[in-house]
This record gives sequence, structure tokens and C-alpha cells, in this order.
Amino acid sequence: MSSLSRSARLVCWFNAWLTGAAPLETAVDAVRGDDAAHHVLGTTAGRTSEVAPPEPLLLAWGAWRRAGATGASLALPEPGDPYGLAGPAAFTAAATDVGEALVVDGLGVGLVPEVIGGGVFWHRYEANPAPHTAGLGEASRELRTELARTADELLDLDVARWQPEVREALSGIRDSADPLLAPGYAPRAEELAATAQRCLAIAELATATESGAVTAWEADARGTHLRHLARTARHALVAACNAGRPR
Repeated sequence: MSSLSRSARLVCWFNAWLTGAAPLETAVDAVRGDDAAHHVLGTTAGRTSEVAPPEPLLLAWGAWRRAGATGASLALPEPGDPYGLAGPAAFTAAATDVGEALVVDGLGVGLVPEVIGGGVFWHRYEANPAPHTAGLGEASRELRTELARTADELLDLDVARWQPEVREALSGIRDSADPLLAPGYAPRAEELAATAQRCLAIAELATATESGAVTAWEADARGTHLRHLARTARHALVAACNAGRPR
């Protein structure tokens, strides 16, 4: 299964560290993953500074905690669906362009990642408090309902036309048992995150694979089902990272 987005990893592991569920070095290493390094731009003593040099993630986390951070909240927006964001416009636009962002709760700070070479730079924006999003139970019900609606459409895919690497990827999605979230997260959140990631991967693979649709109407209807599934899965992943966080 594909790993979480960088913003989701940062949210989960920052929340785990802040509540004592994970040591600092372990948490920062988990966020970095295979990247060379992560730095935050414009974060000196918790205040925006256009001239501040890039700050290593480990130091930035300490500054956020001293400044009163109470956690972090994930956003996975797309055009027309700024889910997890409450503005202002500059932050929403930047996050939507990338498709991911996070809000540092209690500081009015939003972060949007930019990958440059082997490293990641987190651009800092003023951010309104993260809005209320669905809880674990609500998000789980909505995802199961949407998956059921899409099931018939997925069954109509022409599997014979799928490339071997697609079948291999789907097998890996089904068989993976590695945890996605950080220590301290509720088991229900872990289960929801795993299901959401599977649905996102299925939607992505199915969208990129030729189907057995004969007419343009059939192809459009299939695409609509898959987009709805992907959107519901993104909402569910936000719920897993935000509502299921360590307390």
C-alpha cells in the first residue's frame, strides 16, 4: 500500500510526539521517510518571518510547542472541495494547488509542502483554525456507503486489459498489514485510514486503466463513481488523522 502523504505523516507523528506517544527523533525520522531532509520556512519563535532561514523540522516542532501548539490537523483539498481548510484565501489556494496541507492548532499557522530535489520545504501561511470535520464513525459509514455504490462499477472493469503491474499493485494493497498512523492513534482510526488508502489506490488505478465501457456515457459514469469514491476516501483519511489522534 502506498504511504501516507507528507502532510498526513507530519500531522500524525507531531500529534504522537506532542502527547508523549513517540520520541522526538523517531517521530521526525518517520515524517522524513525517504526524503533527504525537511525544513520549515519562516518560522522563528512561532512567528512569520520572511527573512528567517530554513529551520530543521526538529527545531520547528520545539518552537511550536513552546509557542502553545496543541496539535496538528490535516487537510486534503482539491478544486471545489477545500476539505479541512477554513482560509484565508492565500493558504487555501496554495494547499489546493498541492492537494495537501496542515494546520498547527493553537498557532494560526498553516503549512504546505514543496518538494525540491531530495528535500521538502514547508511553506508557512497564516491559517484560520481548522474547521470541524467528520468523526470516525460518520466518516466510516460514508466511506462504506460510497464503496458499495461504486462496487458494481468496479466489477464492470475489463480486468483482462489491466497491465501486470496494476494487478501486482492491487495485490499489495490487499495484503499489506503495516500500520499507517503513528503510535497512540485509536484502532478505529487506523482501520479507517487503511480502508481510505485502499479506496484511494483503487480509484487511482482504475482511473488510469482502460475499462470495458462502450459508450461515452458509460465511461463518464464510471469516472464519476471513481471521483466520488476518491473524494469520500480523502475525507475519511482526514477524519482518521484528526479525530483519531492521541489524547
